[in-house]
Formats: sequence, C-alpha cells, structure tokens
Amino acid sequence: MPPALAMNGSPNSDIAVQTTDIVKWYGSSSRVHALRGVSLEIRRGERVALFGKSGSGKSTLLNLLGGLDRPSGGTIWVAGREVSRMRSRELARYRLAGVGMVFQSYNLIPSRTALQNVELPMVFAGRPPRERREAARAALEAAGLGDRLHHRPAELSGGEQQRVAIARALVNSPDLLLADEPTGNLDTATAGQVLAILSSHIRAHGTTLILVTHDEELARRCAGRTLLMQDGQLLP
Repeated sequence: MPPALAMNGSPNSDIAVQTTDIVKWYGSSSRVHALRGVSLEIRRGERVALFGKSGSGKSTLLNLLGGLDRPSGGTIWVAGREVSRMRSRELARYRLAGVGMVFQSYNLIPSRTALQNVELPMVFAGRPPRERREAARAALEAAGLGDRLHHRPAELSGGEQQRVAIARALVNSPDLLLADEPTGNLDTATAGQVLAILSSHIRAHGTTLILVTHDEELARRCAGRTLLMQDGQLLP
C-alpha cells in the first residue's frame, strides 16, 4: 500500500513515516513473533514516543524504520520511499543520508577521536575532507563538546560519549531521527543535557523524531504523541 496521497495524486509530503501491517518473526520451524501487524502514520516534524515494556517490539520496529533489518511482511514508507523493498545498496544510502540513529550504547570507535567519529558518516557519503571536518566540528560544538574534539571515547564521560553519538547522528541533517533509549545509561542531570541538545536540533531543523523508551516521564518530556506497544502490537 503506497503512502497517503495528496490531492494531485502524488505522495503526501506531510507524511514522514507510514507502515502498513508490519510483521516480523525470527526462526523457521518455531517462529518467534516480534511484531504483529503494526500500522502507523507519523507526520513530518512530529515527535513520537514508542512506549512499552522490554520485549514489546519497540526496538524491533525502530530497527526496521532505520533500515537495519527487513520486515517479514507489510510495507514501510519513509519520506515517500518504500524502505521495505530497498536493496542493500539503497539501504546503505538511506541510512547515511535519510535517517539518523542514536542508541543506548554509544557505538563509538574506540581508536578514533570525537571529531573522527562524527566525521565517519560523511566519509562514507563521500564529502570532501575539509567540509566534513568543519561540519563535524560545528556539530560537536553545538553539543557542547568544542573542547573535546581530539579526545577518544575512553577519555570521555558517558554523557559526553552520548553527545558525540548524537552529533554523529545529526551531522548529515537527516529528515528522520530514531532514538532508542538514548538516556538509558545516564544519570538524571546528564540525561537532561542530552535531551536539551536533541530538542534544540529538532526544533531548529523540523526533524521528525521517533523515540523508543520505557520511561514514561521521558516520553512526556520529549514527545507530542505517545504510542503504546505491547506484545508486538500498537495498542489503541
């Protein structure tokens, strides 16, 4: 099923994400169902929290939207493109330019500096060295890390590492930002700093945010709409 259409028959540009009857299972002889017919629609610039207990399917859905995994059935459209039918090379391009992802684990490369970690997506995107250094520096400064450019992950606190990860996710100015428990390993004060950085960028750039969390307070603070998941389904 294609995304909702505007009156002229073209895909509705107001819709950032649309899924129809998404299912995901693992295994063959004994299937484990992670998602069971998930359909949702998210508008451009909207901030949505996926809220639910561990094992409810939140992270599985986020991974599918980010092109890290493929659905077993159903369709996924992001910004008018059918992600669920993309080939591997198309998915790689989509992950580089169309979507930014922030995880609970920071996933930084230990041997690289903060600046080099943030530059990495732009290296793969083929941006010139000077341009990517300037963009990475600006992203880190916006995250309050202008004095940590040449520090490696082991030399940074947990909150600083997460801010590097956020700068990396935002440096290519993606239309869609997916955040999976981005403050799960942080104390309350540091989590507040991280959320402030995310919120500031989202407001300034009109980025669509999908936030996975089991923290009801975090969902209320960050999202304009909360979707509750349970046993691989969205509850009404």
